[in-house]
Amino acid sequence: MRALAVEDDPRIAADVAAALDSAGFRTETCGDGEEAWFLGDTESYDLIVLDLGLPGMDGLSVLKRWRAAGCAAPVLVLTARGAWQERVEGIEAGADDYLPKPFRMEELVARARALVRRAAGHGKAVLELGALTLDTNRMAASVRGVPVPLTALEYRLLAYLVVNHERVIPPTELLEHLYGDDDAREANALEAVVARLRRKVGQGVIGTRRGFGYFIEGGAA
Repeated sequence: MRALAVEDDPRIAADVAAALDSAGFRTETCGDGEEAWFLGDTESYDLIVLDLGLPGMDGLSVLKRWRAAGCAAPVLVLTARGAWQERVEGIEAGADDYLPKPFRMEELVARARALVRRAAGHGKAVLELGALTLDTNRMAASVRGVPVPLTALEYRLLAYLVVNHERVIPPTELLEHLYGDDDAREANALEAVVARLRRKVGQGVIGTRRGFGYFIEGGAA
């Protein structure tokens, strides 16, 4: 899962990114409203955490422009404690949830996971498809009840396929959501991760539609 954290306080931005990364996201950060607008308009994210008090362009204006341009990514707005007017304006502008400052990182992660699940049409934290069970809270997978040890990258790949199980995912999309801008996005690297993951989960879990991409058996076909 790919996330964008928009926060002008470098310390808070680093803490948010670290918390999201530890929860299975691949997080990018920026601290300027103009840059945030550009990134949200040109890149694809599974989640955006947006502070409203930004230099260059305020967060509310950024959010309104994103939504007007068709950006549908779930947005978790960070607001000052007690600023209920900001929360109302944020929700009316298209925010999916809000979190008052100061906040616990555990709550931010819980809200982030819930937003991503709901955006994909899932209400539960534990997702089951065929023989595969994925617990998005524990970042754990099992096949026919047997736990499967996963690296962070393998979990991100499996989680993206499961959350988007109703369609076949092209390799280019998987690369975009697995790796950040500083990482090499190469098809052979993706194929290697898929091969390792298949060895761990066994046959009949991850399918391939030649020329189109990958999918979870029991979902898209």
